[in-house]
Amino acid sequence: MFKYIKNDLPASIVVFFVALPLCLGIALASGAPLFSGLIAGIIGGIVVGALSGSQIGVSGPAAGLAAIVLTAIGTLGGYQNFLVAVVLGGIIQFIFGILRAGIIAYYFPSSVIKGMLTGIGIIIILKQIPHFFGYDSDPEGDWAFYQVDGQNTFSEIINTVNFISPGATLIAIIALAILILWSSVLTKKSKIFELVQGPLVAVVVGIVYYVSTQGHETLGISDEHLVKVPVPDSLESFLGFFSFPNFSAITNMEVWITAFTIALVASLETLLCVEATDKLDPDKRTTPTNRELMAQGVGNTLSGLVGGLPVTQVIVRSSANIQSGGKTKLSAIIHGFFLLISVILIPTLLNKIPLSVLAAILFIVGYKLAKPSLFKTMFQSGWKQFVPFIVTVVGIVFTDLLVGISLGLLVGIFVVLFKSYQNSHFLHIEDKSNGSHKIKMTLAEEVTFFNKGAILKELDSLPENSYLTLDVRKTKYLDNDIVEILEDFSSKAKNRNIDIMLISERGEVENPESYIEFFNLRPKKKSA
Repeated sequence: MFKYIKNDLPASIVVFFVALPLCLGIALASGAPLFSGLIAGIIGGIVVGALSGSQIGVSGPAAGLAAIVLTAIGTLGGYQNFLVAVVLGGIIQFIFGILRAGIIAYYFPSSVIKGMLTGIGIIIILKQIPHFFGYDSDPEGDWAFYQVDGQNTFSEIINTVNFISPGATLIAIIALAILILWSSVLTKKSKIFELVQGPLVAVVVGIVYYVSTQGHETLGISDEHLVKVPVPDSLESFLGFFSFPNFSAITNMEVWITAFTIALVASLETLLCVEATDKLDPDKRTTPTNRELMAQGVGNTLSGLVGGLPVTQVIVRSSANIQSGGKTKLSAIIHGFFLLISVILIPTLLNKIPLSVLAAILFIVGYKLAKPSLFKTMFQSGWKQFVPFIVTVVGIVFTDLLVGISLGLLVGIFVVLFKSYQNSHFLHIEDKSNGSHKIKMTLAEEVTFFNKGAILKELDSLPENSYLTLDVRKTKYLDNDIVEILEDFSSKAKNRNIDIMLISERGEVENPESYIEFFNLRPKKKSA
């Protein structure tokens, strides 16, 4: 487990700095106590990280559940009632894992998964632009296009022009320059720059800048542009940050509906993230999805019991982990301990980190997910790959994660059906001499009712006085609907003087009397 500690420790530091504002931002966007986001981040790192079979996935509170949480807290009559639904949702997730529901992850097309990663990368960049310039009216966890305050992603960027903070912008530019210099130049010069990560240096420089310019009218950074970790006055006040579920609400049917909703959405987001992180993993390891669902179920149950938000595996943290060189699950676990230790020992120091510096770090994460070269690669792969990819990207940017993925998946299914429609048969005209047509039609290996239209169109377009050779030797599955089409066509063929030669593995039959009996779809009538 400690074999790659030199890789995992620096990566865990980067993930910690990425996760910290996201935990707080998602809690704020969810209408939940800020500390609940940190609890979910800690449990997602330590507990889920230890139980999961994923080596590079990182779990924590998910932005995709923020709207559900916000609505549920109001509907269920308070946060403590909502925590009951989180506990039950975790138990349901664990049952999903036992029932091997994780297999769902393998049915998402590669183009949709790549579109998801790219769309999330673009969203990260767009959502961090206001924070980069010191406009922090919306939390980092507000990832949907349309926001609860009536604004959207682009209107927030436009509004940034009127609220630029010179100090926050300056340190963000310095931090971004440090990150680019670190990854492009310095890491190639010496191993010390691989051990000490650029994001850590950028955060330290940000803290120093804030302290040294504090009180400056132009270059100073006001407190509203800093990380806001709850600071306990004593052990008693620290324990007061925790909330506990009100189990008397367990008889409320709305609680159970919310629990199933959390379990379904959290499981789907986790499985999608697992599929995406496995594709990003340089070592190409495969995560056991059923074990992942059980690990997430345990994590959600514990999180709900101590006042935390629902947990999923999260692509932002996971991709930051991979890009920072994380090799094993130790990086996720250490990042969880960093969150725990920091909120206990150094919350005041954390509250000196400018949000614009963290925005610069997320810029790099977003760019690596949404590189322009990927668009070119997908376009060159053909329209069957590019169309589901681009629909997923646009859907995620202009709606939200699950809607965008659903749109991409629907387009991917349509592409499959369209290609199935096209590839149901191969038609070859062999001879047109003397006004006759010798035509050979070879059916595909599998022909279903999706292919009815294409085959019917070809059969109806055959000219009179034709000789059709119908080859089904390669066909392993022939739907009853297709056989009925052939049965109906046989009577039309006689009227149009079309002869049919049926070739199968059994041999050759000319003008068969019954296709249904030939393919053994019903028993032959017994003779008298």
